[in-house]
Amino acid sequence: MSTVGQVTPGAPPGASADTKSKDAGRVAFASFVGTALEWYDYFLFGTASAIVFNRLYFTTLNPTAATLAAFATFGVGFAARPIGALIFGWLGDRMGRKPALLITVVMIGVATGLIGLLPGYATIGVAAPLLLVLLRLVQGIAVGGEWGGAITLAVEHAPPGKRGWYAALPQVGSPVGTLLSSGAFALVLLLPSESFDSWGWRLPFLMAFPLMGIAVYIRRKVEESPLFDEMLEQNEQAKVPALDIFRQAWAGCWWRWPRRPWESAGSTC
Repeated sequence: MSTVGQVTPGAPPGASADTKSKDAGRVAFASFVGTALEWYDYFLFGTASAIVFNRLYFTTLNPTAATLAAFATFGVGFAARPIGALIFGWLGDRMGRKPALLITVVMIGVATGLIGLLPGYATIGVAAPLLLVLLRLVQGIAVGGEWGGAITLAVEHAPPGKRGWYAALPQVGSPVGTLLSSGAFALVLLLPSESFDSWGWRLPFLMAFPLMGIAVYIRRKVEESPLFDEMLEQNEQAKVPALDIFRQAWAGCWWRWPRRPWESAGSTC
């Protein structure tokens, strides 16, 4: 594939020699912030499943079954992540990395905020757990697109020889989001139990709305991936990116797989 402009040896495909480190740093920071806020929203659900949702949304079940149902709802988000990766992988290659990531952060922000507004089973009956599952599904799809998309955007902006460093920054967003969500619930748990059950637990979820605004503002300032711009100019967009991965990369992974699998413990293709 030919490239636009002079390419520096060791640079990722599509990275021009005039790539600015400041712009790359801004992109990596935006990816980190967006990922941290999305994982904050995502992991709030796990904490709430253990201490709130089992009592407010699955009240017709015994305590054990209610807890299992709450955690099953939590698991829906993980099952939905591959779907989000496929959808937003395609959108990222057709519309651009930046629009796809703006959609994911809005999706998870709105879904998380709406959980904070969702009435319990005592108010709207069986619609409450059904809507909770639906909102969790939206969260999972959004995170599935966010995780790979944020790293892709950071790597494609990275200067030569620093792709690993820039790819690591979005990864740090996951533990930061976990700490933020745990800290938010630790604060509201200081409230009296009656206040916590009625409105206190909702506050961390409602915080998703202003946090979403911050993430959208930061990401709107980010430039589109230079690699995607070159793909547009050369009309080399994949029609179905996931199929290309299985056709091209899968064979390479298979042939590199050792004859004795235990030799590859901890490694990836």
